[in-house]
Amino acid sequence: MTSTESRSDRHPERAGGFPLPPIRQPIRRIGARTFDFSKQVAVMAIINRTPDSFFDQGATFSLDRAVDAAVTAAEQGADWVDIGGAKFAPGPEIPTAEELDRVLPVVEALAARSDVVISVDTFRPEVAAACIAAGASVINDTTGIHDPALADVVAASEATLVITHSLARPRQPHPRPHYDDVAGEVAAFLTARVDLALSHGVPESRLIVDPGHDLNKNTVQTLELTRRFDEIAALGLPTLAAVSNKDFIGESLDRPKSERLEGSLVSAAACILLGARIVRMHAVPESIAAVRMTEAILGFRAPVAPVHNV
Repeated sequence: MTSTESRSDRHPERAGGFPLPPIRQPIRRIGARTFDFSKQVAVMAIINRTPDSFFDQGATFSLDRAVDAAVTAAEQGADWVDIGGAKFAPGPEIPTAEELDRVLPVVEALAARSDVVISVDTFRPEVAAACIAAGASVINDTTGIHDPALADVVAASEATLVITHSLARPRQPHPRPHYDDVAGEVAAFLTARVDLALSHGVPESRLIVDPGHDLNKNTVQTLELTRRFDEIAALGLPTLAAVSNKDFIGESLDRPKSERLEGSLVSAAACILLGARIVRMHAVPESIAAVRMTEAILGFRAPVAPVHNV
């Protein structure tokens, strides 16, 4: 069966010419907020409390700056804030205690000042448990449940788990990744890891999937995965697109990290039109405007001030 044939009957519902994801349980209570992903796209802001994050290069590494950036993102209208203490890229292992020292105070401070959804980017069960207790309501695991004990921690809580496709062990390189069918293989991986989470007691109503743009993928592979994003959304779970400022954008446009905003916004919009319902972005006001415009095109929301030619 060709990839075109495998996609032909997956989207019985459409918004204009765009496929709507067949989300089995679109209404989600996450933290203090409720989302209806059948007609809503959430914007996830990014706070990296790391000295070497790929984009901001430590701009929010200090505690004060991290907290201020998190609160500002919430005030600007982000639906949730993703806090990370260790970048995905290969490098020396960061001890669990150090990762906790980085992320836990930010979670505590943000939870005390906002009802925004708080997400923690970690693969460690110990970090996840402490952050959930402190107010986080999402665990964003970029290793695709490398440690099944993480699923046990989430299952024992009310938190939501984001399962991301990646191939390498945490913080380890995976040079020259090869796929015979990148979207098909990513979908199969995510299906298997969703089954793993279910077997550990995490209900489907608290699962989100992410195909992992650029994670153990080269630019050509990531671009194909983006074009075929509807195949990932067709798994039936809310799907996250983490595209902001990534290398596939820089290499497609020959732009440095500081000049990838336009490419990031277009990539996010393309994923939304193919079924993404959460986008993980650095530039919050610009991303919110782009997402709200895309929602309007899809018919998810009415124009705010429809006076032209009325």
